[in-house]
Amino acid sequence: MKVTLLQSAPVWGDPQASRAALGPILAGVGETDLIVLPEMFSTGFVTEPEGMAENGLQRDCDTLEWMRQVAAGRGAAVAGSLAVQTETGFRNRFYFVRPDGGVSYYDKRHLFSYAGEQRRYTPGESRVIVPWKGFRILLQVCYDLRFPVFSRNRIAKETGSPEYDLALYVASWPESRIDAWDCLLRSRAIENQCFVAGVNRVGQDPGNRYCGNSVLLGPGGNLISNCKKNAVDFSTVTICMSDLDAFRKSFPTLFDAD
Repeated sequence: MKVTLLQSAPVWGDPQASRAALGPILAGVGETDLIVLPEMFSTGFVTEPEGMAENGLQRDCDTLEWMRQVAAGRGAAVAGSLAVQTETGFRNRFYFVRPDGGVSYYDKRHLFSYAGEQRRYTPGESRVIVPWKGFRILLQVCYDLRFPVFSRNRIAKETGSPEYDLALYVASWPESRIDAWDCLLRSRAIENQCFVAGVNRVGQDPGNRYCGNSVLLGPGGNLISNCKKNAVDFSTVTICMSDLDAFRKSFPTLFDAD
């Protein structure tokens, strides 16, 4: 599967401008199977979502419709989170959109209390794993990265194999804490014996600066691909299930887990 990390700089509170800015970048992306965008890529990380969040009803969400159009036009899945308003409150919702228009989503479970996200958003209740191109993909958002129990890759009783193969972490992770981002992504790959894609934004919002450091890591924590630091950039790389299976068989730590 070809995975594209797309490290963008959202236009603060302006979904239309943010989508327009992504157009020229996407035009430069070659053949791919999955395009991964940052957390709240259409607005920036908004903790006061009134007037900025989009409509959570799928048929009325302009950015979700844009994701569908990109997915259909590219023949690739498109993934990234949005601030949306739903019948049960505001959600930080991670959409996974397939080329046929099908949509899966995960609502961020761990809301960032340090910035007050929990005051206006409703947390998700369960994690979500989606199948795509022979991979099982775990959807995670930013602060989830700090909670390893939630993302633990267990052995499924039904199949006798790990529950997922690739974890996606989309983020608005400030430059001031970027060392933790780098360390925790590597830890999640090693302990869960999976590929990990971490896609972080760049640029600045009213409260923070962001430097990106978007990466794709192998199951041993090794760097496979990355985007340029402090730059709008993308990187496309191919990952193979045969490589992952071979690694897991050669060093089967998941089967010794608590």
